[in-house]
Amino acid sequence: MSSVVRNAASESVPAPRPDRSSRRTGRPAWWRDERWWLAGVCALFATVSLVLVHPTLALGWDELVYASRFGPHGPDTPFSAPRTRGVPALIAPVAALTDSVVLLRCYLTVAAALALYLGYLPWLEAVGRRGVVTLAAGLYGSLWIGLFYAGAAMPNHYVATGLAGAVGCFLARPARRGTLVALGASFALVTLMRPNDAVWPGLVLLLAAAWDGRRRRDRHPDGEAPAGPTPTGEAATGRVLAVVGGVAAGLLPWVAEAVIRFGGVLERLHAASEIQGGMSLRLSFDTLRAHAAALDGPLLCRPCDGASVEWINVGWWLLVPPLVGLGLYAARRRGRTALGLLPTAAALAVAVPYLFLMGYAAPRFLLPAYALLAPVAALGIRQAAQWARRTRCAAALLCAGAALALLHLGVQIQQVDVQYGIQKAARQDWQRIARVLHAHGVRPPCALDGNKAAIPIAHTAGCRAEPARTPDALVLRRVPLPGWAAQAGWRTYPVRHTYSGHWYVAVPVRAALAAPGQAVP
Repeated sequence: MSSVVRNAASESVPAPRPDRSSRRTGRPAWWRDERWWLAGVCALFATVSLVLVHPTLALGWDELVYASRFGPHGPDTPFSAPRTRGVPALIAPVAALTDSVVLLRCYLTVAAALALYLGYLPWLEAVGRRGVVTLAAGLYGSLWIGLFYAGAAMPNHYVATGLAGAVGCFLARPARRGTLVALGASFALVTLMRPNDAVWPGLVLLLAAAWDGRRRRDRHPDGEAPAGPTPTGEAATGRVLAVVGGVAAGLLPWVAEAVIRFGGVLERLHAASEIQGGMSLRLSFDTLRAHAAALDGPLLCRPCDGASVEWINVGWWLLVPPLVGLGLYAARRRGRTALGLLPTAAALAVAVPYLFLMGYAAPRFLLPAYALLAPVAALGIRQAAQWARRTRCAAALLCAGAALALLHLGVQIQQVDVQYGIQKAARQDWQRIARVLHAHGVRPPCALDGNKAAIPIAHTAGCRAEPARTPDALVLRRVPLPGWAAQAGWRTYPVRHTYSGHWYVAVPVRAALAAPGQAVP
């Protein structure tokens, strides 16, 4: 670790810029400017996402909670303790003006592509090798998880790109004012979106800076500064202040809301822990298996007992450790250990709580770790390609690598299509249930209770999910009618032609205005 931060500034190499060689080769100046290649990858990311995930897809459960903060997407739904105001701030320019889901998704897809570009832009200067950063952005952008959530009102992609940008700024000449501002802004964004995802990577960077500061004091006990550029002194102080200041700025709205709505920070943490099932150490294979099973869905694996692991969809996961290992080797071989070690350590810091402290899994939870590991894996791929070119069977090895890349892309695209189809059908169920409710006299203003999906169904029907009082209707699936409702003579009506199946609604006799349907046993 002593060399990690020492190398962070001294290793920085300016990004490739257009030069006179472009004139000699007859290529335009932009050809050698990797920023254009990075922008092209981000544009392709947005285009593929819009093609595979049609912007007419109805808003999901979490998205409805965030969007309903604004009048056009009302009625508002319960905003629980674990949620933050980052996503509402992100979607405000569109959601506050119109209820158009298509416009909102197109806006979010453009925002996601811009976030991807800004997240990897600092790495161009930090890496200083052509193609590595563009490949890293392509690796992250090729994952079905990122493609599916590009147009979604969800925080995880912005946490991922924000952390990637923060570590890139940390590595790329942190003494400059603009880099420090970008470092602080990145951590502010991440904290505003998901505070817990900012704390642990931030601690990694702060510990690295502190470790190197101690090393410097031990090496120069008389206070004599070492020759050449170092990340110590004013530069190190600036980086520390940027990280701490960014986290504090992003945390301020969360703290203010905790005091106003929940009575204090500890009270909000306690409420959030109850909703999320608590966090405790889970050192078992089951946690890793749950995340592996979630790689091909469901989008939220809670519980994950019945989910199976499809190895064709887990294959790319198994390639990550060797590629990262090669990347660490390549960085160390170039004398730039920080380039590989810092993002890897930050990725582990953000992933460990999800892997070993939570009892459920979702593929989007690990997006920040993938974004941080992508530059290291790209270095590993570059190293592997260099080795392959030196062998006698270079052509065969390179073709095998290209075939593996195409297989990976095919699997990811197929997964996006599958998940889109599932979500489209499942969200159409909410509309079918809402139509049955309306047909049997349940109309706004109204309150629903029942199945755990009562919140999005209530929003779709124009009602509110209010279990605290007697509801106007119940929405149930695969469970019997509650005893109190049966004793009161509530009538049940099946919801036909649903994707999930076995849905039915129950309403009191006074609300059953339409002809009664077939009762559900």
